[in-house]
Amino acid sequence: MGYLITSIPFFAGFAISFRFERRRMLNGVLLLAGLLLVAIGGLFALLDLPAVRDRVSGGELVFLAFLVLTVLLPAFLVLNGLQMVRREGRRLGNLLSLLAGVAIFGFAPLLLMLGKNAMPRALEVVVISAGFVVGYLSLAFAAFVLCSVGYGLLRPPSGADFLVVHGSRLIRGAVPPLLASRLDRARTLYAAGAARGAAPTVITSGGQGADEALPEAVAMADYLVEHGISRAEIVLEDRSTTTRENLVYSRELMTARNPGYRCLLITNNFHAFRTAMLARRLKVNGQVIGSRTAWYYIPSATIREFAGILRDYRVLNAAVIVLIAAAYPVSMLFQPH
Repeated sequence: MGYLITSIPFFAGFAISFRFERRRMLNGVLLLAGLLLVAIGGLFALLDLPAVRDRVSGGELVFLAFLVLTVLLPAFLVLNGLQMVRREGRRLGNLLSLLAGVAIFGFAPLLLMLGKNAMPRALEVVVISAGFVVGYLSLAFAAFVLCSVGYGLLRPPSGADFLVVHGSRLIRGAVPPLLASRLDRARTLYAAGAARGAAPTVITSGGQGADEALPEAVAMADYLVEHGISRAEIVLEDRSTTTRENLVYSRELMTARNPGYRCLLITNNFHAFRTAMLARRLKVNGQVIGSRTAWYYIPSATIREFAGILRDYRVLNAAVIVLIAAAYPVSMLFQPH
């Protein structure tokens, strides 16, 4: 019961934080803390039931959790990574789920050795410190996934003045399926606005890559015109090469046309929450809408987005990781020999 009561402030904090700003990672941290406390309290309550206590031990549950985390989860990641390579090629971004699965498989035997006290003291210190860091990253990743999923379930607000479609790499000068899904979502939102008598202006945002025959913004605009949107309703932002530049340059265009603008930013669902976090930091007045993505693409893409957030907040995360990694070795100095 104590765990359930302790979870209440975290759920209340989440509700307040989310009410005032849905584009922050703190929401996921508070929600995850509350859910973990509820899960722990529920597990202890379940184990106290005589019918359960006589059949299942705490050790068996720990073994089951270890099996899921060190065998089933990495097996899924490896299989997904192989599918990504087969369908999308061997670029580093497509290898992330495969590499994560292999890393977990490699770390699991060390945990078994640690549990059996079968490793040298120095290696034990390294493994335990690494385990703390992995635990921190795992919890941060879980909070990010909660934020991403929850943010993606929100209905898009109505009344936007602009729809900003973020670009992605063209394939032989044409719009690939990943980018087409963003443009199709923009078409749906545009049609909804037009039906209310307030059709938004569409901004196609994307510059020209070194391997592209034309700017992404131009190809995107051509796609929209082919599918029924008037060229007069489209504004090109053809300078950006990163998500940050998408936001900065589009913000300049929107502010010049309407200083009190409201916008919807459109990207793929796996990229929506990180884009929303960045939009908040850059003071872009809008929310992010995610378009659908092929399921097999999502695990690697989500890991890539999480790595991007670690990079975006690298000073804070580096400080936390150093403190966590140093905690156990420092505590050894104060233990009697």
